[in-house]
Amino acid sequence: MAHHKSAKKRVRSTKKRAERNKAALTKVKTLVKKVLDLKDTAKAQESLKEAVAYLDKTASKRRMHKNTVARKKSALTKHVNKLTAAK
Repeated sequence: MAHHKSAKKRVRSTKKRAERNKAALTKVKTLVKKVLDLKDTAKAQESLKEAVAYLDKTASKRRMHKNTVARKKSALTKHVNKLTAAK
């Protein structure tokens, strides 16, 4: 266990940050699944818009690396474009 005041604070802040990061990453996974599961083009585009906005938010707050976010956005956009092209 930490003995110094600063070390105790570091434990508290690390725990808080880890919980916040975990919640954000869980939401990202949920939004990505939501987009990938949809077969309706209009609903998929709406979900894509929501997912991209949240991904950008997580990247700006450095909860995810910007290249990871870019890769996910690209994959989701490709999926939605494929749905649009199929119709």
